[in-house]
Amino acid sequence: MLTDERISVFIRSLDRDFPPFLEEIYRRAEEGGIPVVQRETAAFLSAMVRIKKPGRILEIGTAVGFSSLLMAAAADESCRIVTLENYRKHADMAAENFEKSGMADRITMIFNDADETLDKLEGSFDLVFMDAAKAQYIHFLPKVKRLMKPGSILIADNVFSDGDVLESRFAVRRRDRTIHKRLREYLLAVKSDEQLETAVLPVGDGVTLSVML
Repeated sequence: MLTDERISVFIRSLDRDFPPFLEEIYRRAEEGGIPVVQRETAAFLSAMVRIKKPGRILEIGTAVGFSSLLMAAAADESCRIVTLENYRKHADMAAENFEKSGMADRITMIFNDADETLDKLEGSFDLVFMDAAKAQYIHFLPKVKRLMKPGSILIADNVFSDGDVLESRFAVRRRDRTIHKRLREYLLAVKSDEQLETAVLPVGDGVTLSVML
């Protein structure tokens, strides 16, 4: 079942504020209606970065750069992040935020279609954070797996799609049925993949945590 809103509110009441520069980015994104990770998801992501201590991180879906900076702040200074974005307005805002943060030298943003870029990336990543078009997760999965190695972690956000994924296809608005179908396919794929150990967690709008075996 989805996390009760009272539980989410309680969890958020326990959280510390983000560092000032991140708090400002988060506030402006919310005011501008720009999607950012929910606060409890941000806490989970930051904790996972600190646990994993990745040397390379791949992010699919930069938006205004909040998650990139959150992970950079949690990672060792030697960690390098590659983040993919294909919406110019968001990419420009992210680039500005990276410069203002003083961590631009640790983050490489690629402005291009993620599907095309994933085919061209080389090497492996210790942690992959997928927070882009939900209907594309199932399509991105084999491309992302190519860039993982044993022990690499894949985190996908918003896998509950505001609860729609729990409903039958006919209970979902017609325009959302493709997302519903493909998210269910993604969840089945990562849970049944013998190369991955996956947990589906009721954090925020749902996340999957997959470890490459």
